Amino acid sequence: VNVPSNYTITAAYPNPFNPTTQMSMTLNNNADVSVKVFNMNGQLVDVIASGQMAKGNYSFTWDATSAPSGVYFIKTEVGSEINSQKIMLIK
Repeated sequence: VNVPSNYTITAAYPNPFNPTTQMSMTLNNNADVSVKVFNMNGQLVDVIASGQMAKGNYSFTWDATSAPSGVYFIKTEVGSEINSQKIMLIK
């Protein structure tokens, strides 16, 4: 059975980036949303968004001015669905 997704999220752009990267998300239903950034060690670096969000379009920006160069992961949770993408900060 193919169940339609409750959301779509774009890849972070630009990637690699310095010092900011952006992504967009479209929610098809109201949902509990979490967008977090983790380093290569799995440590939480930043919380971009967290909480209940209404159906609609959203744009998120991560400003990594205070973070060191390296590889990071953006983990997006919408309800029980999880999406992860790798990004690279080059200073």
